[in-house]
Amino acid sequence: MVSKTDETSPVAVDTRESKELENDIGREACDCAHSSGMPLVNGDDGLNHSEVENHKEKEDGEPRIDDGNEQEVIVIQDTGFTVKIHVPGIEPFDLQVSPQEMVQEIHQVLMDREDTCHRTCFSLQLDGNVLDNFSELKSIEGLQEGSNLKVVEEPYTVREARIHVRHIRDLLKSLDPSDSYNGVDCNSLSFLSLFTEGDLGESGKRKRKGSELEQIDCTPPEHILPVSKERPLLFLQPQTKDAKPLQCLKVLTMSGWNPPPGNRKMHGDLMYLYVVTMEDRHVSITASTRGFYVNQSTADSFNPKPANPSFLSHSLVELLNQISPTFKKNFAALQKKRVQRHPFERIATPFQVYSWTAPTVEHAMDCVRAEDAYTSRLGYEEHIPGQTRDWNEELQTTRELPRKNLPERLLRERAIFKVHSDFAAAATRGAMAVIDGNVMAINPGEETKMQMFIWNNIFFSLGFDVRDHYKDFGGDNAAYVAPTNDLNGVRAYNAVDVEGLYTLGTVVVDYRGYRVTAQSIIPGILEREQEQSVIYGSIDFGKTVVSHPKYLELLEKTARPLKIQKHYVLNDKNEKVELCSSVECKGIIGNDSRHYILDLLRTFPPDLNFLPVEGEELPEECSELGFPKEHRHRLSCLRQELIEAFVEHRYLVFMKLAALQLMQQKTSKQEKDCTAVTENGSSSPTEAVESKKTASEDVDPKSREVILNACKAVGSVSNTSFNIRFNPDIFSPGVSFHDPNSEELQKQKQLLKDAAAFLVSCQIPSLIKDCADHTVLPMDGATLAEAMHQRGINIRYLAKIVEFVSKSPARQQLDHIYKLGVTELITRSAKHIFKIYLQGVELSGLSVAISHFLNCFLSSFPNPIAHLPMDELVSKKKRNKRKPRHLGNADNTTWASTTPQELWKSISNETKNYFSFSIDCESVDQAVEKYGLQKISLLREICVKSGIQILLKEYNFDSRHRPTFTEEDILNIFPVVKHVNPKASDAFHFFQSGQAKVQQGFLKEGCELINEALNLFNNVYGAMHVEICACLRLLARLNYIMGDYNEALSNQQKAVLMSERSLGVDHPNTIQEYMHLALYCFANGQLSTALKLLYRSRYLLLLVYGEDHPEMALLDSNIGLVLHGVMEYDLALRFLENALAINGKYHGAKSLKVALSHHLVARVHESKAEFRSALQHEKDGYTIYKNQLGENHEKTKESSEYLKYLTQQAVALQRTMNEIYKNGSNASILPLKFTAPSMATVLEQLNVINGILFIPLSQKDLENLKAEVQRRQQLQEAGKGAEQEDTRNEKVTEPVHGVKTQTSVKSSTEQTSA
Repeated sequence: MVSKTDETSPVAVDTRESKELENDIGREACDCAHSSGMPLVNGDDGLNHSEVENHKEKEDGEPRIDDGNEQEVIVIQDTGFTVKIHVPGIEPFDLQVSPQEMVQEIHQVLMDREDTCHRTCFSLQLDGNVLDNFSELKSIEGLQEGSNLKVVEEPYTVREARIHVRHIRDLLKSLDPSDSYNGVDCNSLSFLSLFTEGDLGESGKRKRKGSELEQIDCTPPEHILPVSKERPLLFLQPQTKDAKPLQCLKVLTMSGWNPPPGNRKMHGDLMYLYVVTMEDRHVSITASTRGFYVNQSTADSFNPKPANPSFLSHSLVELLNQISPTFKKNFAALQKKRVQRHPFERIATPFQVYSWTAPTVEHAMDCVRAEDAYTSRLGYEEHIPGQTRDWNEELQTTRELPRKNLPERLLRERAIFKVHSDFAAAATRGAMAVIDGNVMAINPGEETKMQMFIWNNIFFSLGFDVRDHYKDFGGDNAAYVAPTNDLNGVRAYNAVDVEGLYTLGTVVVDYRGYRVTAQSIIPGILEREQEQSVIYGSIDFGKTVVSHPKYLELLEKTARPLKIQKHYVLNDKNEKVELCSSVECKGIIGNDSRHYILDLLRTFPPDLNFLPVEGEELPEECSELGFPKEHRHRLSCLRQELIEAFVEHRYLVFMKLAALQLMQQKTSKQEKDCTAVTENGSSSPTEAVESKKTASEDVDPKSREVILNACKAVGSVSNTSFNIRFNPDIFSPGVSFHDPNSEELQKQKQLLKDAAAFLVSCQIPSLIKDCADHTVLPMDGATLAEAMHQRGINIRYLAKIVEFVSKSPARQQLDHIYKLGVTELITRSAKHIFKIYLQGVELSGLSVAISHFLNCFLSSFPNPIAHLPMDELVSKKKRNKRKPRHLGNADNTTWASTTPQELWKSISNETKNYFSFSIDCESVDQAVEKYGLQKISLLREICVKSGIQILLKEYNFDSRHRPTFTEEDILNIFPVVKHVNPKASDAFHFFQSGQAKVQQGFLKEGCELINEALNLFNNVYGAMHVEICACLRLLARLNYIMGDYNEALSNQQKAVLMSERSLGVDHPNTIQEYMHLALYCFANGQLSTALKLLYRSRYLLLLVYGEDHPEMALLDSNIGLVLHGVMEYDLALRFLENALAINGKYHGAKSLKVALSHHLVARVHESKAEFRSALQHEKDGYTIYKNQLGENHEKTKESSEYLKYLTQQAVALQRTMNEIYKNGSNASILPLKFTAPSMATVLEQLNVINGILFIPLSQKDLENLKAEVQRRQQLQEAGKGAEQEDTRNEKVTEPVHGVKTQTSVKSSTEQTSA
């Protein structure tokens, strides 16, 4: 499917994905579709909520003109039309197209269709005129509904012939997962279809022929039952029944007779192929300008004359069909299967996802892969105009695209995203080539660590401290973190997106223990000395400093959003120099006269908790916790999220102070001013700053004084308005200020101390509170880190979080956070050690070294021995002569002597020194015992963090007689890549407005906005992206609430596939998507599928974390309910009782969740006619309801009714038993009523535990509710952050017109008390 046509014009954005989708699943990604024809205002500013709302009210499809041309309204309508395609040799067919598409996209569709997929070299003609590949359909004269397009075969060139062979190879390998396991070409794995067996949605319905309860096998596999201690690995990547895909050919490869000699070139020969068919026929094929034919060459004699018969065909497939009957049969079957797969299983992901396990994959001969490996794709690039891609030019040109209105912004963002993902892929390939030693250095004479490389127009440098650049900052440790800090800076400046200010494309790659920074190259930088080029900033950390008015002007625009304070520093001549960034941020004007900034490693202010400064005291919140601590390097910065949160917190304090003081001054005049000041609180702090400036200029002295006091109290840099800025150079070694004791600087220092205190006194406790309330539910290291980062907490605070948890009164409710924290501390420390360990290993020893390290880390085997790889190949005589140059230490065998005791000692030291946490474990078994960890989760964490790929098989960690891993178990080592993720801003605004609408209860409008967001996301990102996944999940949830189960199922299926493909098959997000999908499957009556999906989620959660997790309670309640519904009572009880135990632990025995669990268990006991147990559980539940909600609450009443009913049933049963005892066999027995629960009641309970609730309401209730919601909205507006609300806690209230029902989604704890 991947064609190289998009290479010709890298910026001509490749949109084949959306096109392919359109043909497979209806128009999903309608380009810029505003299906309602809704007008959109396209200002510079992106859409804010009110704007979107106003548009909804305007007449549909009516273009209005606002004040002149400044802000014209563009109506984007996507009225698709149908054209007829005529292809030689098959019947003409209709194709739905849209005017925004390029002709190229029709090519892509034809190359993907089952009946035309073997053609690549053709043109499309309309009335005899050839259509240009890169023109949009709407610009083609005479192209309209019903036009006839002819497919005309074109003569081949070498480039076209190569593309053709590559495409045929892709078709032959389309069902082969090896590319996904090997992590190439943005392929990744997905297993959903194995569990659904493709029976989701309509097709599934038809298959079932309406039998309500078909006989289904519900028995869960042994290893996922609540008591099982086994954690098998094989099920992570279940192998399909037909694991071997259909083989069409034995060999297809380039012939050794290439390239054609001169006289054959003049006969039109382009290249020769060598093929072995399944019938074992060896054939030599000529690719000529007219097509492909069989020639008379053999392996050892060259005879280019056509064979007899030669079967000249324009397509290689047609030729092979004639030569080999097996090929014909299998190729047709293969294409049929390929087209049946869900498009989301086939589309490439934007960034490569690597898998940490893989089965043994047969290594087959593959000409294209072999060619790629040795030509590094430059073979293709020879045929591109302009040789290799000029990455810098592409990255900067896409940023310069116009962005005045929505279509322009979409085009721009789409181009930025496409170039960026291509750049990330190229940089990753280059970095691996550099470390593997396949790239020549540009300074080959220097020591290996100091070498720099250029490959494919990308500059590569290694993360070592060369020339003592970071001597004062921590040497190599500082050089190691500088690239990631720099990347965060690039991300921040890119997000601000100031016109005229440029950053470098930056990718940081960790591979084989080395950190490589890949950057695009500023034109002209390599010809000049650095001293000449830098016209702003400092190249020696503040000794010589220069400034430049143009840079100050550009950087000033970024200062407000990044909260940077303009300041003066002294240079070596004691002159004041004005800067608007940190000193080491350098400005260079390239030969293309663009203004570049680089070295953004200190964009954000330093973190004083980890930067001890002589003579400076930290606030007591910090000193109580033992801060400041000495860190390995002096480059610790606060995160951008923390700065944002801190400023917002200060803003609220400011508003309260001002309002309070103004209220004390009671006169009427001042009351007016008060309203002036507080009104500004309704928008975001920065806008308020603007309006406050104006407000304070014309107010009387008293109010001015109030604002002045409030400003002073919160540390604002201005006395007339709220404005908090940080000076990033304070406390930088080597930077000197004009007057070190000035009030200004003291203020700046105080602000930094307050921010450091805010982190430990507000952000960490708030994270822990959210974890205790279970609004944040991390399941593995990555999700825990993400939760910390969202609140601006750096990973170096991890040990503090673990400490906070262990001292928390809610210690039991936070048990999972404690375990995750400790796992993360251990695996991160192990990763630090592994990094250094790997640097001493040469390429031939990698698999032995990695398996040895894993044995020492995880195996109970006491003395694993590493077998040095030298013995196999090198003859003894020559041995001492070979001294290969390579990075790292001279002695490359020290790693072999590592023992488990030493490794665990190092890990203990590392957690102590780096994180200040003592684990006190001397072996893995001690750690597992002491903290309740599981080895398989530790293995997953270390593999994912270090890029190790291991063989998919069962590992015995606990054997004392043999090591767990052998060198054969290590399959690969992958790079771990960090890069900037370009955002789709307009789509994101729509998504947020949609969420806000949903929160207010306008489901219909919310749904429309989110659909709109989905279209825009598809437009920018193509069809596959993590953010689209979130969009689809929310849509599915809304569809479900609004009663459209089928639509919910289809959207959620896409969300699951997308999560598997773009995050990974065992990512916590994927686990949750599986759970949602199971609910919608159940609602659609697909019970066995629902169970399979729930079992899959449970298996994954066991593997990733283990049994004892709050999410497991929800999962088990779901499984138990479905099993109850299919009358598997004993099984249902096992799961529900487990859920009850876990809920008791994580929510407290008195919580409403536990009451609900008791009720569910009671119902199963009732179905089994065990009334005594049922009564006992329901009584427990009743007690909780009575204590928590009071006698008169409906929940308490329901429970008490159910108790009465159970008592009656129990009495009836007892009577019957007595009757039997008394009268023996001739007793007259009334039949007892045992009812299996109806599907409807099971579904109702499922909705309750998953936090979805349908409440009937009267019209009057509706009015009151709406008023209440609006009142709350206004209250919230004042201090509202743009934080996304987790979909788990939506409160959805919908005014349904004419129908008296009301829908509400709440988290289940709230809803029980509602």
